[in-house]
Amino acid sequence: MNDTKRMQLRPGVWLRWVQTEKFKSSFLSLNLMAPLKEETAAANALLPSVLRRGSVGHPDMQRITAALDNLYGGMIEPVVRKKGETQCVGFVTSFLDDAFTPDRSKTLEPMAALLGELLLHPVLERGVFSAEYVTGELENLQSRIAAQINDKRRYAMQRLAAVMCEGEAFGVDRLGSAESAAAITPEGLWRRYRELLCECEIELFYCGSAPLERVCQALNCALKDLPEGNDRTQPDCEVRLHAPREPRLAEEAMNVTQGKLAMGFRTGGVTVWEQEYPALLMLNAIFGGTTMSKLFMNVREKLSLCYYASSMLEKMKGLLMVSSGIEFEKYRQARDEILRQLEAVRQGEIEPGELEGARRIVISALMTTLDAQDQMEEFWLGQAAAGLDTGIDWLARQLEAVTKEQVVKVAHSMELDTIYFLKGQEG
Repeated sequence: MNDTKRMQLRPGVWLRWVQTEKFKSSFLSLNLMAPLKEETAAANALLPSVLRRGSVGHPDMQRITAALDNLYGGMIEPVVRKKGETQCVGFVTSFLDDAFTPDRSKTLEPMAALLGELLLHPVLERGVFSAEYVTGELENLQSRIAAQINDKRRYAMQRLAAVMCEGEAFGVDRLGSAESAAAITPEGLWRRYRELLCECEIELFYCGSAPLERVCQALNCALKDLPEGNDRTQPDCEVRLHAPREPRLAEEAMNVTQGKLAMGFRTGGVTVWEQEYPALLMLNAIFGGTTMSKLFMNVREKLSLCYYASSMLEKMKGLLMVSSGIEFEKYRQARDEILRQLEAVRQGEIEPGELEGARRIVISALMTTLDAQDQMEEFWLGQAAAGLDTGIDWLARQLEAVTKEQVVKVAHSMELDTIYFLKGQEG
């Protein structure tokens, strides 16, 4: 069993500490928790990559690599994630736990110091970020934004979110838009960086063998030059209770050989904060979240209406989103059958084996999170964004108690909000 605790290191700076001797590596991450906004998303997404290019003490990639090699091949990478309507930007690191170093040399302190140095002491030119570093990483960001359209399955889900949540922060992509990225300058990025350091809550995560006091000391030392925040606040997440009276339909034509049908439902306000959340997780598993689900077994396997069909939850927004790949001419059949499978759940057409199978799959997936440090970090980052402190074991116990009647009740709260269909140019 892992020993875990969350504590405040200083105003607005939080640490989730997980002590375990299960792994030979330690995992350390730092995230700036920023409100997701169209006007700042691209700049926020660019910052970790620019900061990763060099610091005052390690001014280029070559010297950063040498420092990591001295830490037995450690890793430090920029990350940009989206949790509800919070954009989480920062770094993840992995390094040999010093319980396993050949000479028992310490690795936590130098890795924490390097992390703090990259964050707080970047390479500057004329008082702002290096133009070379900004230009190079901006080109990479623009390429990543442009390349998102190449994965049509993911692109369809992004478009569904954008249409469904137009005017809501959730509709903004985690990387920002191409237009916003094109307007970034070294001077503007520097101003945004200073704002983030002063305004955003910072979420730290550590998983390894070191005791809490040592981790706190290492991180406090690494972040000693962090500016005092005037009012570090955790971003909110808007939850809309009801879908529009008539579902919205958005169609797009491209040169594709397979159609993409994405459907978005509002959960009627059932989110991770409500007591019905475990039942919502079970509903998703039964409806489309597993290979035993109704969408997979019936719409895909039995009726062959889809190449794939699955559902996923956005736990903080109160959204259930269906993703499917179809032949263009099967659009209406697939749409109607997806809705029919949800109606089957509403009518209580859930066999005991379906309920228990879904329960075992969901709980098993949760528990395997404890076997991977990066998955643990993702879980706790999501909990931090939601302002929750409940752990995996607690959620597993809640899932064990979910009844068929509770799943049916939650299914009745689902309302179809938006349909997005990516079709062929002649479809």
